[in-house]
Amino acid sequence: MSAAEKQGQPGLCADPTTKKKRLWRKGVIGFFCACVLILLDLVTKRLAVIHLKDQAPFVLWEGVFELRYLENRGAAFGILQNGRMLFLPMTILLLILIVYFYFRRIPCERRYLWMDVIAVLFFSGAIGNFTDRIINGYVVDFFYFVLIDFPIFNVADIYVSVAAAVLVLLCLFYYREEDFERVLPSGKERKSR
Repeated sequence: MSAAEKQGQPGLCADPTTKKKRLWRKGVIGFFCACVLILLDLVTKRLAVIHLKDQAPFVLWEGVFELRYLENRGAAFGILQNGRMLFLPMTILLLILIVYFYFRRIPCERRYLWMDVIAVLFFSGAIGNFTDRIINGYVVDFFYFVLIDFPIFNVADIYVSVAAAVLVLLCLFYYREEDFERVLPSGKERKSR
């Protein structure tokens, strides 16, 4: 049992200075990683506009995978078309929740590193598509799996999909109920603090 747990504050550092240092480091690393991921998303979308807009699809693997320009005015994979006024406030709320969980709920411990990674991926994906919606009024999509006729998607969508898949795998095979109690304490635990 850690010193923090003995003091009744699971997941928090016992020493406030250590806690601040860990949060500061976590914030800097998360910010840097998010900036790199967002930049990668924005650059790939810009390249798609330059090289794919008003052009025939660029076939990478005949009958399987191609690059095809699409202006998506809906949510991920084209659902809820023309719902921009719904997406903007929802995205802002989602971003606030991600930042809150990243800094306030996910413990600064090695065991929870995967949750930090998932939060950064969700944040980066949301910001990438949010930026497109603000600037263009639509999201640029360009990856297309012809073989299965999968909806056209972009790099930000990959971040969100990978984060969701990893979260499911971690919930099934890595984290236990006690781990989740530290991130989302039950009502009984909250009252006892």
